[in-house]
Amino acid sequence: MHRVPSAGNNSNSSRPRKEKRLTYVLNDSDDTKHSAGINCLAVLKSSVSDVRNYLFTGGRDGMLKRWALGEDAATCSATFESHVDWVNDTVIAGENTLVSCSSDTTLKTWNCLSDGTCTRTLRQHSDYVTCLAAAEKNRNVVASGGLGGEVFVWDIEAAVAPLSKSSDVMEVDCSNGINGSANSLPISSLRTISSNNSLTAHTTQCHGYVPIAAKGHKESVYALSMNDSGSLLVSGGTEKVVRVWDPRTGSKTMKLRGHTDNVRALLLDATGRYCLSGSSDSMIRLWDLGQQRCVHSYAVHTDSVWALASTPTFTHVYSGGRDLSLYLTDLTTRESLLLCTKEHPILQLALHDDSIWVATTDSSVHRWPAEGRNPQKIFQKGGSFLAGNLSFSRARISLEGSTPAAVYEEPIFSIPGTPAIVQHEILNNKRHVLTKDTAGSVKLWEITRGVVIEDYGQVLFDEKKEQLFEMVSIPAWFTVDTRLGSLSVHLDTPQCFSAEMYSADLNITGKPEDDKVNLARETLKGMLAHWMTKRRQRHGSQASANGDVLSGKDSTAKSLAHSRMEVDGNAENDSVVHPPFEFSSGSPPSIITEGSQGGPWRKKFTELDGTEDEKDFPWWVLDCVLSNRIPPRENAKCSFYIHPCEGTSVQILTQGKLSAPRILRIHKVVNYVIEKMVLDKPIDTANTDGSFAPGLGGQLQHSAIGDGSFRSGLKHRSKLRPSVEILCNNQVLSPDMSLATVRAYVWKKPEDLVLNYRVIQGK
Repeated sequence: MHRVPSAGNNSNSSRPRKEKRLTYVLNDSDDTKHSAGINCLAVLKSSVSDVRNYLFTGGRDGMLKRWALGEDAATCSATFESHVDWVNDTVIAGENTLVSCSSDTTLKTWNCLSDGTCTRTLRQHSDYVTCLAAAEKNRNVVASGGLGGEVFVWDIEAAVAPLSKSSDVMEVDCSNGINGSANSLPISSLRTISSNNSLTAHTTQCHGYVPIAAKGHKESVYALSMNDSGSLLVSGGTEKVVRVWDPRTGSKTMKLRGHTDNVRALLLDATGRYCLSGSSDSMIRLWDLGQQRCVHSYAVHTDSVWALASTPTFTHVYSGGRDLSLYLTDLTTRESLLLCTKEHPILQLALHDDSIWVATTDSSVHRWPAEGRNPQKIFQKGGSFLAGNLSFSRARISLEGSTPAAVYEEPIFSIPGTPAIVQHEILNNKRHVLTKDTAGSVKLWEITRGVVIEDYGQVLFDEKKEQLFEMVSIPAWFTVDTRLGSLSVHLDTPQCFSAEMYSADLNITGKPEDDKVNLARETLKGMLAHWMTKRRQRHGSQASANGDVLSGKDSTAKSLAHSRMEVDGNAENDSVVHPPFEFSSGSPPSIITEGSQGGPWRKKFTELDGTEDEKDFPWWVLDCVLSNRIPPRENAKCSFYIHPCEGTSVQILTQGKLSAPRILRIHKVVNYVIEKMVLDKPIDTANTDGSFAPGLGGQLQHSAIGDGSFRSGLKHRSKLRPSVEILCNNQVLSPDMSLATVRAYVWKKPEDLVLNYRVIQGK
């Protein structure tokens, strides 16, 4: 956090404010694959026999994907990217509207058959949104629940429908585009609202629609289910009870107790008479809502039950969870079969005709035989057991070694994902990050280009980290996490602008070797080069068009918003992107950030169209890439003293504290010592060959060594130039070490750095 001037404050006062962050998510592999666990599944079955069916998957990488299904394969036909955190659940509403919810606290709507453009963002929850439920025969009705204990019932048609313009305020707030052009056509049936690619269009809930709130939960909600007509809703969570609601009014009708741990999965039959619940207590319970009691308990699993799917007749249930097992249970006879075992906990199930889709904490999805139309066929294979009434009965059987054999060994086919990154280490050079994924592969990433520069394969992570160690000290200018299964690099101002390097150290040609390069500024320029090109093209075409002038109101608002950036508008802006900062358009990173309006958004940088402005980007990002301005940097200098070694007769004139950039190399300090040296027997300053002749002058109590010190004037005097060594803590320092490195690895004290020098005789 740093202080910035308050908008419209003329008294020169300041207020603390945490600036918006910019994050970019790196991906070095096939973008058609998920890179983290799959939290949710939804099947869209076509009513026409010759038209393809689709599977929708939502993952912990924050993305949804649409898969066109064949007999023995699936092809990714679209990626839906807008959520900025885990996608936790998804349902299909109406004919072709996909609704998703996320840990970013939002619901989003999409056209199922589109290229992946978000049509509306709905903001009502105060915490992670964990679950959704839709009514099969009234699919306008969708319920959402989350960690805030909130349950909302949405009329999706009303929530996504834009209103006709009735005022200037509505024109701005209800726009489907940056310039506020709203759609005035009434919506008579549920359909996806068209949207252009502008960010503001789909990140703002644009009118006063408010969903029905079902109030009563005091703790987190993990599961929801609704009957076909949308007249009954059940919910469960950390309160260990099943609550029953009338979703039309949000009123509670009953509360069912029986589970001893969190309720994690719920199912209602078509009529709303019977309810199935799965819990972290490992039990599955069948509830008769008419009698308001539990009529059966099924001890099938040995650990938490996280996913349930029932046959259309509600006579059999498929269940999976933390014990890595998928079971089929006859609700009437209590017979159970182990269909298959997985390598990862099962998070979600989706029945699809005679097969079932299984999603796990792995990034792959598998399709297994299920005989959903006639599950008795599977029981005829034998190997069933009778589900007990008490949870410890299955646990005891498991401990005794009598776990049943799985009916199926291999899935029909799988949709593979990318191994998620589970371990990372930022290396000392603050440009490289070492990672390890779930497959054990170790890779080296270059953060300033967003690419993998070395794939070491399956090697020991700690050993490789030690091999790559460099004794350098560069400020931490970014942070990293792997929550989305990939590397997410976070930039926060002003900290991100604290790291600089010399152009020579970055192998940048065409620049003086002592030019300082700010790593964050050049990284932002490289990542947003595509956007800058689009912006110049768009602004050029607009400038040549007739009548394309902002209104007075818009012009005033825009000038206020840009006031901080236009101060140095005439300053020369170095727009050249140097090779160490060139991002590939082949596997472009996704940008996650937010501006002054609309909330957080996520897009690949190649999808930016140049219309984005301060409403979409943090002001400091625009200030950097458009005006070449960065905030003042703290601790950019290093204070130190330099004294002669004990027994050295040579003195230098400057005896006080010195100050120099942290990245200054020791060979520059050597040059400084030579320049300021006072010899017992001065060299003849009148030498005609131009040999070294040190100048004399008074002592300075506080001096500054600049980067340009001794760039000239020494080469032609090198014939009699003395050889000098610089020491710290009696250790001779390498000329290539920086002051920051010496302070961190040799001096190791909080006090000002103390260096010593000595002349090497005979050199």
